[in-house]
Amino acid sequence: MATLADVARRAGVSPATASRIINGSPKPVTEALRERVLAAVEELQYVPNAHAQSLARSHRSAVGVIVHDVSDPYFAEITRGLQRVATQHGRLVIICNTYRDPDKELEYVELLRAHQVAAIILTGSGYHDEEFTRTLDAKLRVYQATGGHVAVIGRHDHTGHAVIPANETGGYLMGGELLSLGHRNLGVIAGPEHLTTTTDRLAGLRRAAAEHGVELPASRIVYAGFDRAGGTAATAALLDAAPEITAIAALNDSMAVGALALLRERGIGVPGRISVIGFDDMPIARDVTPALTTVRLPLADMGARAMSLALEPSGDAPDVEHVDAELVRRESSGPPAS
Repeated sequence: MATLADVARRAGVSPATASRIINGSPKPVTEALRERVLAAVEELQYVPNAHAQSLARSHRSAVGVIVHDVSDPYFAEITRGLQRVATQHGRLVIICNTYRDPDKELEYVELLRAHQVAAIILTGSGYHDEEFTRTLDAKLRVYQATGGHVAVIGRHDHTGHAVIPANETGGYLMGGELLSLGHRNLGVIAGPEHLTTTTDRLAGLRRAAAEHGVELPASRIVYAGFDRAGGTAATAALLDAAPEITAIAALNDSMAVGALALLRERGIGVPGRISVIGFDDMPIARDVTPALTTVRLPLADMGARAMSLALEPSGDAPDVEHVDAELVRRESSGPPAS
């Protein structure tokens, strides 16, 4: 079993320097030095002394939550569940907004480790970026080796506690609903292409289309930001490129709200001329006009489960919980006009 001295020798630093970096000391060191020590930890699979870990954990009163944007209703609902459980455990929650910047996500992991938080929760989607994923995983493993706990929400290439929403199944449900109503000219407004959430929801839609013998060409899929403005812009581009569509599948509710606004602005009736379906069932979904048909995920419960996994692990093995999706029919969808 590797020792701290082994890590220091491999990295070419003193044991004291290695210890400061591994334990997240606020004392400044160069990024090159930090990367050398973390690489040595990963290579040697160094695990700190269990007694030292227990001492470190005993004074960790805060937990870190990394979100894409807490002002986004999706993350606001998840954070509400996270905070509820954290409060029950007497923990302070530190919320870090990345605004979907992978570099910021890496910086926040380092910052939270330096603050010796008890747990780090990653609430945002995973990325289709091998280098980023590899770097993030290495940083999280070092954090875990020093006694921290990690839980993720969504599909990430990191071995650890995870809450996995049924994004592919949800995409299948929304596609199946529109196709069962008789729609054949479908359009999709999707989030950023490099997010696993986008990929998974779109895969479910494609599966439903294939089962109904319906083509879903690339020309009818528009990628944009996972927000209202993105939904508005994507809907405009979609209508300009494919005016024959009779239904729009928005891969989250914020985009769907943007779609409804654009359709109203252009005088296009919903669902009389075009049906709209969203994903997530955020609180606003029932308040817009017409009320939004959507796929429900229990967002606050997902946050609560992730925090519970991080603070109350059942054992050494990672706990993975799968969360079902459910179709919620409201007034924004109907059969195509005859």
